[in-house]
Amino acid sequence: QVQLVESGGGLVQAGGSLRLSCAASALTFSLYNMGWFRQAPGAEREYIAAIRWSGSSTDYADSVKGRFTISRDNAKNTVYLQMNSLKPEDTAVYYCAARLKTLGWDTSTGGYQYWGQGTQVTVSS
Repeated sequence: QVQLVESGGGLVQAGGSLRLSCAASALTFSLYNMGWFRQAPGAEREYIAAIRWSGSSTDYADSVKGRFTISRDNAKNTVYLQMNSLKPEDTAVYYCAARLKTLGWDTSTGGYQYWGQGTQVTVSS
């Protein structure tokens, strides 16, 4: 079955950087737009960033614009999230998700068919 496996989370000091990876299996990766979301304790899951199936365009939430970069390597079936200048408010579980490209562009949590299990990112002040 389809699996999305995130990795790269951890504990980092404010101002530091982390790079998250999400490896996909059992799906034709190049047919999917990919997104990153996060969920802090007691909060709803929120959209962070998305990238088109080809990598030709990206989109970011205002809260991370200029600090986070989404990218993908279709040959490796992997999407990445480079996170710089991290802040304590970035602390959350981070999830990657896949949306079939024929369904169009979407930044809502309900628009994605497949989800990973999440990786914890903790930013200390």
